[in-house]
Amino acid sequence: MALLFLGGALRHDAVLSSVLGRTDPLNTRPALAQGLRERVQNPAAHPVLVEAPADQAEGLLIEVSDEEAARLAHYAGCFGAARANVVAGPRNGPLTDVPSFVAQATEEYSEFDPQWIPVWARMADEIMAYYGRKSPDQITKSLHSMRIRATSWVGLQSQAESPNCTLSRDVVVHAHKREYMNFFAMEEMDLQFRRFDGSMSPVLNRGASMVGQAAVVLPYDPLRDAVLLIEQFRSAPFFMGAKNPWMWEPPAGLIDPGETPEQAARREAKEEAGLTVGHVDYVGGLYSSSGALGEIVHCFVGLADVSEIEGGGGVPGEGEDIRSKVMSFHEFMEAVDGNTFVDMPLVTTALWLARHRDRLRALGQ
Repeated sequence: MALLFLGGALRHDAVLSSVLGRTDPLNTRPALAQGLRERVQNPAAHPVLVEAPADQAEGLLIEVSDEEAARLAHYAGCFGAARANVVAGPRNGPLTDVPSFVAQATEEYSEFDPQWIPVWARMADEIMAYYGRKSPDQITKSLHSMRIRATSWVGLQSQAESPNCTLSRDVVVHAHKREYMNFFAMEEMDLQFRRFDGSMSPVLNRGASMVGQAAVVLPYDPLRDAVLLIEQFRSAPFFMGAKNPWMWEPPAGLIDPGETPEQAARREAKEEAGLTVGHVDYVGGLYSSSGALGEIVHCFVGLADVSEIEGGGGVPGEGEDIRSKVMSFHEFMEAVDGNTFVDMPLVTTALWLARHRDRLRALGQ
């Protein structure tokens, strides 16, 4: 057994338990370390320990096995932290040299906020699922998208349980396997669910591509009675064999942690179409394909002057190549009725706009 000082995200029991793979109570002692400070920094806006000669950092002392120390090193390495000796000890107790995990300081992201602890714990679950299968360097490149998925999962946990089911009674998970992780992730479960006749289903294997949550906004100009669409290459239709994988869509993108769906929709309209959206209406938060994708798409229709385009075309560095097109409402709906468009959020927001167009035109007068 070895004594370690742990700080940053690892000083929180929910995160530490996930990293160690333990469900029993942890035997830890509050402690302080000299010459360190806790810093929330990239990658993935994560709290780590960095050198700071005039400071001291809160943390904890824990005795761990060799295997647990290796798990901690794997997790810490994903955030650029490496094992190093530090001077630490119990509060108001003697100080001594003990191992810890310390990162190089990078640009500070934000102040520490405890609301993110459940997100860090969920991220730890996913990181440790690849312990022994992927190196920390391989995982680091996926941390931002992992944080998006974790934020979505934590947000859904705050929902009230349905009066029609009790998950702890009506769904039994026998195995949870994380099979793939890059920008998106692939998860599988062997599970049973309660059937409508009251019996439990047989154990079934089910998989889903895990994405997170996204926002879509269809820009509508009530004065010109026109919409603005964007077109870009989409790899998924190409992978499926589509002969034309360039898709007409509304501006859309993943919701960043800490953003609201509306904020993300406005940001995407500016980044992809160069539009500043004014009034927005919420169409709904919809599963894009509940049989296959772990993704909720928050759909909006937003009022905008489609003659005032500044910038757009996508974000440099993200490989986007986007062009836009303004269509009259009548031309747009003829294209919808003619099955021209194959993007579901576009068709969904188009049909919503058709029902609410008169009200939106009155708003824009």
